[in-house]
Amino acid sequence: MSTVLIHPATYEQVRGAVERAFELFPLPLKGRRVLIKPNVLRASQAEEGIVTHPAVLRAVVDVVEKEKPAEIIVGDNPGMFSYGRNEESFRTTGLMAAARGYYRNIGIDTGRVAFNADFMDTVSLSQAVLDADIIISLPKFKTHGLTVMSGAIKNSYGLLPGGQKAVLHKAAGSPARFHDAVVDVFRLRIPDLFIVDAIVGMEGNGPASPDLRDIGLILASDNAVALDAVIALMMGCEPGRLRFLQRAKELGLGDYDLDTIEVVGELRQLPGFRLPPLGGEAATHNDALQSLVDNRVMLRPQADPGLCTGCGACIDQCPVSALTMRESLPRVDVGTCITCFCCQEICPEKAIILK
Repeated sequence: MSTVLIHPATYEQVRGAVERAFELFPLPLKGRRVLIKPNVLRASQAEEGIVTHPAVLRAVVDVVEKEKPAEIIVGDNPGMFSYGRNEESFRTTGLMAAARGYYRNIGIDTGRVAFNADFMDTVSLSQAVLDADIIISLPKFKTHGLTVMSGAIKNSYGLLPGGQKAVLHKAAGSPARFHDAVVDVFRLRIPDLFIVDAIVGMEGNGPASPDLRDIGLILASDNAVALDAVIALMMGCEPGRLRFLQRAKELGLGDYDLDTIEVVGELRQLPGFRLPPLGGEAATHNDALQSLVDNRVMLRPQADPGLCTGCGACIDQCPVSALTMRESLPRVDVGTCITCFCCQEICPEKAIILK
């Protein structure tokens, strides 16, 4: 049986709820390498409710730091709107300050791992993920046009750096197959603890909807399937209707049946909570979204000769050595490039453009 914590909280007084989560789901943090991964979809203001709130991240960092781990890394790979803008996304949202010096651009160093060949033979995963002894995932309580909700399982999609997310979107080809792909990414490295920012949630057509909902809760669990089942029930959605939860249960990752879940706290359905269509219909025929995915898949870095000084920083920082210097300008090998856009972020002259 899995356990899910539901604890009242505000952003001003979130520390108690976070401490309760660590009490209920203790982790051996001392001397370990710890990665804390918030949900950082894109550069936005904290009050827009698009990302994990800085107050939640700060409370988690403070609790982890007290346990004297060997290393703390705070990082994420933002979504399609903010590829190659990791640091800007963290600064704008307030998460950079909340990380208290532990932020790292986890998109710069990567490693290749085997994946589901039905989609892609291999994917690139942030090296910080591969090296971490413990991963703490900080999802946001939100809806999502393709997966209906964005919670514990979906938050792991950000373990993929850069434009691979768009490539995988395109390889999936349909909402149902995308649900399966999301679970395949999740199980590459399952986090050890999930603490959900449900103080202010999002309804409607997320994950960047303006329709926010005051909920006043922190949710936590060490099992993502059980936690996402509770989120779905709070949203008024039967968990068994969500393909990604079906897939996760088939793979033995957990159970969404409420009879198998011990809820610590009060589980209540949010009245009138507005969901996107359950089958991903909100995005299936969305030409703007499809165009965005297609364009992101095709983007490649190119140096502006009027700005580039040939310093080689982009070549040094490319995690897959896809750039070489030719005729005083860095050139990309399209077949090697994983479209993480680290070169764009690292360039001191802002000379890398995406075409």
